Amino acid sequence: MDNITIARLLDETASLLEIDGADTFRVRSYRRAAEAVEQQTSRLAAMVDEPKQLLAIAGIGKGMAANIVDIVNTGTMPLREELLTKYKPTMLDLLKLPGMGPKTVALIWSALQVGDIDALEEAAKAGHLNKLPRMGEKFTAKLLKGIEDYRRNSSRFRIDHAHEHAERIGALIAEFPGIEEITPAGSLRRGRETVGDLDLLVTGPACEPDVVAAAVDHVAGLPLIDKLIAKGQNKVSFTLSNNLQVDVRLLPRASYGAALQYFTGSKMHNVALRQRAIKRGLTLNEYALLRVEDNTIVAAATEEAIYRALDLDYIPPELRENGGELEAAATHALPELITLTDIRGDLHMHTTETDGSNTIREMAEAAADRGLKYIAITDHSKNLAMTNGMDDKRALAHVKRIREVDAEMKGRIRVLAGVEVDILAEGELDLADETLAEMDIVVASVHSRFDQPIEEMTDRILRAIENPYVRILGHPTGRKVLKRDPYALHIDTVLKRASELGVAVEHNANPARSDLTDLHLRLAKQHGCRIAVNTDAHSIAELDQIRYGITQLRRAWLTAGDVLNTQPTAEALLGKMRPRR
Repeated sequence: MDNITIARLLDETASLLEIDGADTFRVRSYRRAAEAVEQQTSRLAAMVDEPKQLLAIAGIGKGMAANIVDIVNTGTMPLREELLTKYKPTMLDLLKLPGMGPKTVALIWSALQVGDIDALEEAAKAGHLNKLPRMGEKFTAKLLKGIEDYRRNSSRFRIDHAHEHAERIGALIAEFPGIEEITPAGSLRRGRETVGDLDLLVTGPACEPDVVAAAVDHVAGLPLIDKLIAKGQNKVSFTLSNNLQVDVRLLPRASYGAALQYFTGSKMHNVALRQRAIKRGLTLNEYALLRVEDNTIVAAATEEAIYRALDLDYIPPELRENGGELEAAATHALPELITLTDIRGDLHMHTTETDGSNTIREMAEAAADRGLKYIAITDHSKNLAMTNGMDDKRALAHVKRIREVDAEMKGRIRVLAGVEVDILAEGELDLADETLAEMDIVVASVHSRFDQPIEEMTDRILRAIENPYVRILGHPTGRKVLKRDPYALHIDTVLKRASELGVAVEHNANPARSDLTDLHLRLAKQHGCRIAVNTDAHSIAELDQIRYGITQLRRAWLTAGDVLNTQPTAEALLGKMRPRR
């Protein structure tokens, strides 16, 4: 049992309690526990025999520790099972739809006994929801659109979730003696924001049939398998409890490079590569690059050898989308893509002052431990009431505390004072200019009124970035991966104007946002926009999500020179940004 699953079960229990009308304090205790579990780097399953270790975790009391022990030992907990008996398990799916919080789900259940998506869609189309409080035609239309989106996206999984599953499965496979290497392939290796299934390539053990058969049996018997789909001589296919399909292939080292290239894709990249091979009297498949005339192997063990044999520079997986990468590789024109080690700072994060989980000092210490040279603390402004956003007075006091922590760090890391200020409906900013003038970094973001027509939204953002104190436009399209479409926006117009003003545009590395997309990032570069990649971290653990942002920058063909926060020092960074007024 991994920490992510434990956290999910605790969070689901909190939702069920809220549907049941439980005390808000009790609901919050489960939410806090879920968050605490998810942030742990040590496996809680290894602590159940020593409950004191569980109790040492902030947010975990005796009762919650007992729940975690039950989850690890049985896969569930008594309260969760009791609530699932009282309510339909499918009610948890309803919470994934827009506007369907626990109280709304409870209301619909009480009034209509509707507890699954199909029945909800039927009730909405029949007009039954219009008769309930706070629901009308606009709510129903939004809900029906949400159901349509949910069905379209329910077979896709975010990149971070896919990574977690790949690591968990890989660790279990590696328990078989002789396993040498386990590599994710497919869209996960190419860094797509979402994946439809998971391909894992495994080398070793030795190729004797009886050993391979035993390794296949080991994979087919993994405890996390929900349904075994197929079991062959060297391949096992199965699904997890969330319906993610996993294909595991056991391969000899001699053909590993060919298989890795083939199963990484993309389909169109591979088609173009095979055509190139044919023109040279070669044929390429998942086993090897072969000479047609005598069927001899030209290359197979490594991807590098295959590309080299086709007169190409090695093409990084993130670029393999048939978007000009073969032509660039043939002329030695591929860019030197940005890497995680190029990043020197993070310019968007939150603390306990608003909706973060850690203090200024804790975030600074954690960032320094990760090798960063500077960060900007950018807590929310007052319009975002649900986050305990700051008014002008609090914001100025917060700046003072940030500068105190900066001094306390004694040069170990620079801590810049900033804010994530809301862009209001007409394009005004949520704090006074006099307050913004005190900030080193002002990130301006839209957090409300996503339904504005395209012209209004575009004008709203253009007006906001005209403000002389705005240095970064935060998560510019407002989308949430698999959950919320981007708001209507003339993105080309915004990027052009941001470039003219010297306002940087953010790629939000949080995989739930991943905004701007790789295509938008390429457009931003074409317009000469300054680009910042930030985590938008609300906890220490989320600082590590920068890796997902780097992946998207690489997919956009970006180099270290294209990204602001690769500057070596805070002074160099600020010198490259829009000047303070």
